[in-house]
Amino acid sequence: MRDGAAAQRYAAAPRAQRALHRGAPVPPRLTVLSGPSGVGKGTVAERLRAECPWIWQSVSVTTRAPRPGEINGRDYFFTTGDQFRQMVAEGELLEWAENYGNWYGTQRSPVQQRLAQGEPVLLEIDVKGARQVRATVPDALLIFLAPPSWAELERRLRARGTESAEVIQRRLDAARTELAAEREFDITLVNTSVEDVCSQLVRLMIAQQAPAR
Repeated sequence: MRDGAAAQRYAAAPRAQRALHRGAPVPPRLTVLSGPSGVGKGTVAERLRAECPWIWQSVSVTTRAPRPGEINGRDYFFTTGDQFRQMVAEGELLEWAENYGNWYGTQRSPVQQRLAQGEPVLLEIDVKGARQVRATVPDALLIFLAPPSWAELERRLRARGTESAEVIQRRLDAARTELAAEREFDITLVNTSVEDVCSQLVRLMIAQQAPAR
């Protein structure tokens, strides 16, 4: 990654030093990566986990069944509908939404704890969840990941091979609406290359956290 050296310097700096801005503590800013289904959010997040472990990423809770190769606690926290509803009722979720018959959400306390420790935090969530974060955490940085074209987005969705034709069509229909939400975000990154998107995302997150000179 082109920003690897900067990331290493940031990660090696004492936590207190990272949070200093002209001598005054600066609360870390929550970063949200969102966009339409199939745009590659998960691929970008996976690469960042491997190359930038100093960026803490929340693991979502979901009621859907695990896909082949998915591991509980790494890819998602898999739970039941009753357990999910209890978390909502008790205020344990920062955001949650229903998608294609399943529920997804972000646990509130781990995010708050990491931010309190001065660590950069990234949420990779859908557009509905991003809107909820904007409402509850107004200073969060919302980044919209856009496809290079509609044709490419459709190709990626169909190439997954994990869903029925009906579900894919529902995702495509929803994607048209989700693409229209781009104007609600602070920054747009076009996913022509996972490497380039990761590089830009790292630069944005470092800019949010690094001390001013």
